[in-house]
Amino acid sequence: MSRIFGRIKVLTDNEMQLVHETALEILETVGMKIHHSEARGILRDSGCRVNEETHSVKFPHELVETSVQRMRKDFLRPERTGLKQAIRYGEVSYYHRDEEIHHDFTCNSGGFCTMIYDLERRRRKATMNDLHNGLKLVNALDDITYSGLPVSDQETPHRLRPIKMVAELAKYTTKLGGIEAWTLDDIRYIEEIAAVVRGSSDRLRAEPCLVGYAESRSPLALDENMAALFIELVRRGFPQSIDTMPCAGTTAPATGAGTLALGIAETLSGLVLGYAVDENAVMSIDFTGGYADMSGLIFTVCSPDRNILMGAWAQMISTFYGITSAVHGGKTNSCEPGFLAGMEKMQSIMFTLLCGASGIGTVGQVENFMTFSPVQLVLDAELVRSVRRSLAGFEVNRDTLALDVITKVGAEGNFIAEPHTADNFRKEFWLSD
Repeated sequence: MSRIFGRIKVLTDNEMQLVHETALEILETVGMKIHHSEARGILRDSGCRVNEETHSVKFPHELVETSVQRMRKDFLRPERTGLKQAIRYGEVSYYHRDEEIHHDFTCNSGGFCTMIYDLERRRRKATMNDLHNGLKLVNALDDITYSGLPVSDQETPHRLRPIKMVAELAKYTTKLGGIEAWTLDDIRYIEEIAAVVRGSSDRLRAEPCLVGYAESRSPLALDENMAALFIELVRRGFPQSIDTMPCAGTTAPATGAGTLALGIAETLSGLVLGYAVDENAVMSIDFTGGYADMSGLIFTVCSPDRNILMGAWAQMISTFYGITSAVHGGKTNSCEPGFLAGMEKMQSIMFTLLCGASGIGTVGQVENFMTFSPVQLVLDAELVRSVRRSLAGFEVNRDTLALDVITKVGAEGNFIAEPHTADNFRKEFWLSD
């Protein structure tokens, strides 16, 4: 079958280069505040300029560029082929995928939501029963590729919550998506669970699952706990990137270009740190920027301007940095299922995929990814199925051109009773349940 081809471009080649160079200048002249003494020591030994009093770390241009080139080369290594890992909102393939549009894109649910918008239209705290039912629903929806935690049980003690929730995830679904670890102890226990799932620790390294991650704190900071988690995950041999969520107008400049450059600077600092911890680390970069709602200063997860920003990021990772990753899509600011949710989710799904994203997520959420809705999850799965059909295109050959049947039916005829119609409509028409 023919496929839709040709990516949408948000940025020119010169603009991508300028964004990258600006990110490098930010790291060299402004730097990052890294509130973790060991991380600062590692970066100092790798060539960074460190001020212990202010916790400031400045990254030489050449050092960052060397790390970027190493990442690009690593993605071309033949032994990497097939190495992939589910993250929060899809999947990262740690090898080069030469494809215009990823027609096999992944879709991730999850998000560790504390609240649920239930079938009685009540917004309430999530329970263990909600988690189990959410995962059962995920299992039944073919277009949901992976799932993290749709919700987290708010009755489980806070300290035990990540470990307990990951255990429930492993028991209730094989669609194991990205998870969150909050402390170093969490990593140890979650790794044990993941090794049981895969069968052995060696198999877990070859086929990673249930891997946590670290996030920077925009603008330009990495706190002590996140740095500790990141370093430990790298040392344990798990693929890593620093996620960053700069918000235009509050924690980032009120321009898409400035927000993109700032976020790329933040995630590139993690790239340098990861390679400094282990030169053989499996590294990528990450960005989940957005725009502030200036009437209330919240981080909006879907809007026309944010779609362009995330489309630009999808283009940067696939075209400029030469890597493959999913991006945030399928989000909504709406507090309940409905027209607004559907419109926002479809825009953010389709646009980012057309810009080169290899997956989208996390779906099944309303209210700026704060609240899980089982109804919305079903609707989102149907949206994803319609997008898959839209990207598939249609086949052009002698049979599909249907000259024989057109000649037979002739002018003012009808094709409803023709065998050609019976043979083809289920293959080509989008039939929704």
